Amino acid sequence: MRVDDVDRPVPDDGQVLIRVKAAGINPGEAAIRTGAMADIFPSTFPSGQGSDLAGVVAEVGVGVDRFSVGDEVIGFSEKRAAQAELVLVDVNNLTPKPNGVPWEVAGGLYVAGVTAWGQ
Repeated sequence: MRVDDVDRPVPDDGQVLIRVKAAGINPGEAAIRTGAMADIFPSTFPSGQGSDLAGVVAEVGVGVDRFSVGDEVIGFSEKRAAQAELVLVDVNNLTPKPNGVPWEVAGGLYVAGVTAWGQ
């Protein structure tokens, strides 16, 4: 694993740029990196790390009206990029951060919450 500097991402239509405050990692994501789940979640390398994130909206793309710059959100990165400083997220993979939930807890809420909701 290494840290790389990249250009600031620019949100496309329906995307939101998030300044990440906290990010989680799930056991399934670790399995993805070993190739154990290649049939369901293929991986190509280099690859980002982590899907769960919590942060502040830094910029919104065209057509995004549910969130504004400065909103606190939790969400899911389909590109396993949650552990970057700035992450592009589809607007449908975001929800407002619950009030009173600390950042370090909020960073791991999305996948656990969606999993519990789906059961």
